[in-house]
Amino acid sequence: MAVVSNKRPVMTMYSDAQNAYSHRVRVVLAEKNITVDIVDVDPLNIPDDLMDLNPYGTLPTLVDRDLTLFESRIIMEYLDERFPHPPLLPVDPVSRAKARLFLHRVDKDWYSLADTILSGRKDPAARARKELRESLITTAPVFDAKPYFMSDEFTLVDCSLAPLLWRLPSLGIDLPMPAKKILHDYAERMFERESFQQSLSEVERELRG
Repeated sequence: MAVVSNKRPVMTMYSDAQNAYSHRVRVVLAEKNITVDIVDVDPLNIPDDLMDLNPYGTLPTLVDRDLTLFESRIIMEYLDERFPHPPLLPVDPVSRAKARLFLHRVDKDWYSLADTILSGRKDPAARARKELRESLITTAPVFDAKPYFMSDEFTLVDCSLAPLLWRLPSLGIDLPMPAKKILHDYAERMFERESFQQSLSEVERELRG
């Protein structure tokens, strides 16, 4: 998959086609219409050339000429600064700091639980599934307050949330009403964006097929 735009330097992103961390970077790339070569990599069989670039062998890994970045949040913020239009973080320092705090909380409170669910360890996964479900129910009213997460504009926080919400059925998360409707309405707004549709790998499409 490649997102094409004119007069952009070519980047390469090594991506896991079914991992939410890679997915959220792909959303940013598509949102900003950045030319990029996306190389799908089996996380259980990291090639030597990627290990040479990233000693941790983690995905995603972004290569922009002489710069190599890993860790998805670092990559997302780099892309937002490298390609400032459209901006995906607020301009003023206070709002930008709040958005970064939201990103941190999404990772710490929700992505970490999704990782545990996907780990395959039965008891920890069951506890994480229960905790994630309860946290989403508690937070649901926040999704209804503004068109985007705590914002009137689409931000990196939405880029992070959409891949996670796309995976809720495969994670075994079913929400009660009215939280289910609130989350569904927010999620559908995110899923309908052209950038989100462009970001999906074939494997990810099958999660909701």
